[in-house]
Amino acid sequence: MPAVEEAKIIKFLSKYKYVDVTKKDVIDVVTTYRSLTYDLQKFVFNDGSYKDLFTLQGTIPVVYKNNTYYIPICIWLMDTHPQNAPMCFVKPTPSMHIKVSMYVDHNGKVYLPYLHDWQPNSSDLLSLIQVMIVTFGDHPPVYSNPKEQQLATPYPPNAYMQQSGGAGASNSFLPYPTASGASGGNFPPYPTGANFGPYPPGGSGGNAAGYPPYMNFPQQPGSYPPAGGYNPSAIPSSTGTITEEHIKASLISAVEDKLRRRIQEKVNQYQAEIETLNRTKQELVEGSTKIDSIISRLEREQVDLQKNINVLRDKEQELEKSLETLENAEAIDPDEAVTTTAPLYRQLLNAYADEAATEDAIYYLGEGLRGGVIDLETFLKHVRTLSRKQFILRATMQKCRQKAGLAG
Repeated sequence: MPAVEEAKIIKFLSKYKYVDVTKKDVIDVVTTYRSLTYDLQKFVFNDGSYKDLFTLQGTIPVVYKNNTYYIPICIWLMDTHPQNAPMCFVKPTPSMHIKVSMYVDHNGKVYLPYLHDWQPNSSDLLSLIQVMIVTFGDHPPVYSNPKEQQLATPYPPNAYMQQSGGAGASNSFLPYPTASGASGGNFPPYPTGANFGPYPPGGSGGNAAGYPPYMNFPQQPGSYPPAGGYNPSAIPSSTGTITEEHIKASLISAVEDKLRRRIQEKVNQYQAEIETLNRTKQELVEGSTKIDSIISRLEREQVDLQKNINVLRDKEQELEKSLETLENAEAIDPDEAVTTTAPLYRQLLNAYADEAATEDAIYYLGEGLRGGVIDLETFLKHVRTLSRKQFILRATMQKCRQKAGLAG
């Protein structure tokens, strides 16, 4: 694409949030489909507010019953593209009627699963147009006006109309036939004027779509072929013989039909792969979150463990110092090791020790009596003496506890 055209696109997208991504998306479309032009126009919303949005206008080739027709469309890009899906519309001429279906409503707005499941990182305008081509080939969005068919003048097979010389156009020629009395030449851009509610504004006057009238094709009873374009190869030869041109047109139609099926298969395949990759991505994100939480918990436990190791090392050093001090210290006299802070407590401690010794002496006297070591008279004599001493010691301990204010 020339640098001038690229600069013009960048100028139109100057207020867009993602200029680089949107510019690449637009360039891919206008270089692939030369019949589409671009512009910056006002889009009127439901609440009456409006915004300058980038729009792609023109026709796309659709194969219907082995014939190629050119359906006029208009694509509006939100200023957050590609984060939000674009808005697509079919723009019929006065000689056409919109065929309402699950893909196109009565205002011409296009509804596709590809738009509903729009993914900012994987969806693009080129794939969207390819999906529209395949969908419109199975479900034509427009049909001819029967009243004007009788007034239509057949066009010569080799007649072509030059593509619009507006922005993004080239010198290529497409089969754009005109009806009787319509002026040929360049196609004017879409005008901004009437407000179609939530849909982009259309033109005013005799041609709401902004394109010259299209040739109307014969319509069989009960059928609705699209009237969006003109196929020179569809006009039979007046001689009734099969010429090289007929064979060439037949081969081209067969190849286009095969390519259309291949594109549909590829679109379905890539869509399934994208869904699988999205699920895998979601699982990887969840796994990454779990791994991050586990790593955080392990790091906290490692910090706590290091603190405990430091505490144990400090305690170990204290024990080693204590053992070294005990090894170097002199022998300890048990009687001197245990001491009291006051004479009253010392008297209480001595009385308690004497009373415990007396208790042990009485116990062993009883064991000696049972063993026949001493006789009963000796036992009674010593027990009487020890019991008297024990009574005095217990009375002394009781008195000391009272004086010390200890519990009785």
